Amino acid sequence: MIKTAAIIPARYASTRFPGKPLAEIAGKPMIQWTCEKAAESKADIVIVATDDERIKTAVESFGFKAVMTSPNHESGTDRIAEAIKDIDADLIINLQGDEPMLPASVINHLIDVMTSMPQLEMATVAVPSSIDSEEYLDPNAVKVVTDLKGKALYFSRSPLPYFRNKPENASCLLHWGIYAYRRDFIETFVTWPQSHLEKCESLEQLRALENGASIQVAIAHEKALGVDVPEDILKVEEFLKQA
Repeated sequence: MIKTAAIIPARYASTRFPGKPLAEIAGKPMIQWTCEKAAESKADIVIVATDDERIKTAVESFGFKAVMTSPNHESGTDRIAEAIKDIDADLIINLQGDEPMLPASVINHLIDVMTSMPQLEMATVAVPSSIDSEEYLDPNAVKVVTDLKGKALYFSRSPLPYFRNKPENASCLLHWGIYAYRRDFIETFVTWPQSHLEKCESLEQLRALENGASIQVAIAHEKALGVDVPEDILKVEEFLKQA
């Protein structure tokens, strides 16, 4: 039986939102919301990988496990690779700590894709969207294009694809930054130096593509609600009121 670990990388330092994992949402720190959503999924283990004792103390105070990792990691995947060294799991799910409303169904869908397709080394999630939406032009909203079998061709902060000739009902895929990896793939991934495109776009998944790895893109239809800046806290709290 495949054992799954959901790992949540959480840094305290953030250019746009310092201390973001501990920001309160409706009376609870954001990282607690993320942990509780992960615990509702099929994942066997939920662990926060952090570089700050304040986050570790907070996570342990509400009953979850946290491990300390180096402050020098270039990406969340690099941090996860350190965190799983002493963890017994074959399938690793990388969850973003700033996705406090992440539905467990999305995590489960990703787990199901990986378990049903044992040849996959890595998978992620995208949501269809209209190119008339504000996200299409927003560099904080990452777009992805795939081949006919759902394998990622490229991820970008730019509008993707660019519609020189706009067809009727033109749409795009918004990337949801959740990943699943085989354990041995992570161990290989972290031996690769940061790639050129990864540095250009500040998107770690491009390191995998530049090194010839395949990324399966699972399609979800739930709405992502991430927190990038302090103002986004109000959007999440409003969502909770309406839920």
